Amino acid sequence: QVQLVESGGGLVQPGGSLRLSCVASGDSIPIYTMGWYRQAPGKQRELVGTLTSAGTTEYGDSVKGRFTVSRDNAKKTVYLQMNNVKPEDTAVYYCCAIRSAFYTAWGQGTQVTVSS
Repeated sequence: QVQLVESGGGLVQPGGSLRLSCVASGDSIPIYTMGWYRQAPGKQRELVGTLTSAGTTEYGDSVKGRFTVSRDNAKKTVYLQMNNVKPEDTAVYYCCAIRSAFYTAWGQGTQVTVSS
């Protein structure tokens, strides 16, 4: 059983930066793939970025080169560093912990709004 709590969302200006954090609780956290998805109003949830226990990353095309997922297993925390944000990055961002294709834990989400 994994529980995830996101924080760090808020209002940021276009071109600015923001860092989201997600603290996990539960056992065996280091073996999980962890990362972030997002969902904008009227849109489907989409991949932002994930990071496996082996260090392999995957990013959505719209955020490549701008966002970075990292993790600190000792703190059971995954981060999303968001740089050069754009208005289209506005969404609810959800932390996830993926054990397999059959199990994914989700956080409650944190709102990120990019606006001047």
